Amino acid sequence: MAAGTDGRSSATVLVTDMDNTLFDWLAMWQAAFGAMLDRLVADSGVPRATLEAELYAIHQRHGTTEYAFAIQELPSLRARHLPRADSNAEAVDLPARYAAAVDAYRVMRRRTLTLYPGVRDTLRVVRAAGALVIAYTESRAYYADYRVRTLELDGALDYLYSLPDHALPDGLTASQIRRYPPEHYRLRSTVHRHTREGAWKPDASVLRGILGDVGAEPAETVYVGDSLVKDVAMAQAAGVVDVFARYGDVRSRPGYDVLRRVTHWTPAMMARSEGIREADVRPTHVLGEGFAELLDHVEFRRFTPPATGR
Repeated sequence: MAAGTDGRSSATVLVTDMDNTLFDWLAMWQAAFGAMLDRLVADSGVPRATLEAELYAIHQRHGTTEYAFAIQELPSLRARHLPRADSNAEAVDLPARYAAAVDAYRVMRRRTLTLYPGVRDTLRVVRAAGALVIAYTESRAYYADYRVRTLELDGALDYLYSLPDHALPDGLTASQIRRYPPEHYRLRSTVHRHTREGAWKPDASVLRGILGDVGAEPAETVYVGDSLVKDVAMAQAAGVVDVFARYGDVRSRPGYDVLRRVTHWTPAMMARSEGIREADVRPTHVLGEGFAELLDHVEFRRFTPPATGR
């Protein structure tokens, strides 16, 4: 990568992680998930430890800690409310029975989903320079899209790349579970594309594929993320200048213990993430206090799409 006129790195493309880089995902998830779990414990009488163990198994099975149909799959609730095969009892609608838990999750999610200070203004500066801005997240498509809309980043990002949505339970369609018309769920300006199922950070081929998809060169790209394992190591392996968002490293925060108990990450992924330190990876640039520090390290220039042959 070329150096800028004042010694900073120079780039025409910014790829940024979202969760704990643009906003405090752990605070949002802890508040929303915690409120839901508190309500489930109170309304069902099932011990918290039992529900956490069951949720861990569900999240592992579906590859996300934000599985929208977890209540329907909780074995303890199914045992309490769904009739046995030899029974004539009527089945209980579990989401309706535990609607207060679902509502608690949604209320706290709305209340706590906010951008970190300086993110919006920094993205404006980057785009005003003509650089291409791409968000790459491991969150599933629905939640990634929801966050871009709710955080008013539609148009502030040129592209959003996320995993596709998890499968719906048998017999359900998207139109049956959504409250609003289809256009409500669509981004108007940001182009949303999916990475391939089963491809997780730090797989550098995914990042290289994203850059190839938009016609960008690794040597002209910087990548910002909060995880040394998933973000910094991936950027380095892809030949992209890495920027470690240290301010978003959540491993020492209290809410991380709850996340660890119900995570969709495999034990091997958790062990590697928790064991690695900056001395092991050696990030090129470090943002200690916030996203706005990115402009102290990188000078952004206009992105020129590759010429296409006729």
